[in-house]
Amino acid sequence: MTASYASADATIAIVGGTGKLGAAIARRLAKAGRKVVIGSRSAESATAAAQELGHGLTGMANADAARAGDIVFVTVPWAAQDATLGEIAPHVAGKLVIDTTVPLVPPRVMRVQLPAEGSAAVRAQALLGEAAIVVSGFHAVAAHKLITDADIACDVLVFGDDKAARGVVIGLADLMGLRGLHGGALANSAAAEAMTSVLIFINKTYQVDGAGFRITGALVPPEA
Repeated sequence: MTASYASADATIAIVGGTGKLGAAIARRLAKAGRKVVIGSRSAESATAAAQELGHGLTGMANADAARAGDIVFVTVPWAAQDATLGEIAPHVAGKLVIDTTVPLVPPRVMRVQLPAEGSAAVRAQALLGEAAIVVSGFHAVAAHKLITDADIACDVLVFGDDKAARGVVIGLADLMGLRGLHGGALANSAAAEAMTSVLIFINKTYQVDGAGFRITGALVPPEA
């Protein structure tokens, strides 16, 4: 694969990077040696967050971050997905967009409420257009754990219609100290998005500090 997003030198932009998940992903990747920029609605907020997190991170407005990135993470709440994708859409053609959005509708966040399109990821692809390569993942990672240096026994199920692009995202998950696994087509993202509400319910019911996925069994790596 010759796409620039497959290169180890690819710039990674975290749109919504001042939020808990975005900041955690940015810190882990930057600490692992990747070039990462944080995006936010405010360039000043993004710059302040980058300075606080360290590890060579830089900050800028969301649209500028998307323009600068070869890989673009979208780490915003469901309520902000439409507006954020509309803002970055002109800057992500030919790029790998990793959508982490979970369709949580307060106050009933423990109840599955998938959108009419079937999943937030499928909606993201429709909003960005076919020129963007949309992959989804990181739905059920506890951000308050990921922001630390702790080992996290958590699998990241990665969904997308481009297997090679999924492989790039799996590599990034592994780089963060997680375990990335192919979850199949982008439409399958509905399963992980829905399961997030179930995990929130489990966290509350059983007083768990950030439940996550772990796939059992001896896994044989798929052929490239």
